[in-house]
Amino acid sequence: MPDQFIYKILLTSVFVFSAVIFASLFVVTAPYGRHIRKGWGLAIRPRVGWLVMEFPAFLIIILMFIAGRRQTDPAAIVFLAMWTAHYTQRTFIYPFLMRGENKKFPILLIIFALIFNAINGYINGYYLFSLSPAYGISWFADPRFIIGAVLFFSGMIINLHSDHILRNLRKKGKEGYKIPRNGLFRYISCPNYFGEIIEWIGWALATWSLPGLAFALFTITNLAPRAFSNHRWYLESFPDYPRSRKALIPFIC
Repeated sequence: MPDQFIYKILLTSVFVFSAVIFASLFVVTAPYGRHIRKGWGLAIRPRVGWLVMEFPAFLIIILMFIAGRRQTDPAAIVFLAMWTAHYTQRTFIYPFLMRGENKKFPILLIIFALIFNAINGYINGYYLFSLSPAYGISWFADPRFIIGAVLFFSGMIINLHSDHILRNLRKKGKEGYKIPRNGLFRYISCPNYFGEIIEWIGWALATWSLPGLAFALFTITNLAPRAFSNHRWYLESFPDYPRSRKALIPFIC
């Protein structure tokens, strides 16, 4: 089967899957973290789960770069560096900073995430390093790349800072939840999700590609319902939770 046909099928599947996920998560809250519950089958430690499910996204795009035709294109090298910067942190650093190891991660969710990350790494890598015209060094002066890169790294910083705040609410070995009050938590319940959404919108702009758009759309449809679920949980769990906070976007919603 020709590579381009496989690419088109997988790219289309991400757009379709995004719509399904968006509708599903407003009906059924994803069962992990504070929303963990019985009835989702076998579960494993979250550190192992995160490493397993994120690793395909880290590995596959590197293999696509090696197998592709853009090893000398400066823009392609920068795109690879941006992607691997995110997934190095997400695969090899974030899991080992996690606290609350007594909570488990359903294997079913890990399998779904692993499949998506493999597909996502493939379609982005195949387009950027084999299918697309060479971007060239002139792409760095294009407003789409400049704005996209600023959004990408701004979103990454917001995401990392917000995760840091959440981790430090809980002392090592302790369980339970507290109200986060610093950083963008002053305005929204889920700045970690907000940062990741901004990050992949930036990626879509910087690469100006359909796979980038598909990933940004999936990120929004996956994280937005979870943000509203978390916000509702905070309001229900803490009588003193700030009512002025929004769920995902400061001052808006």
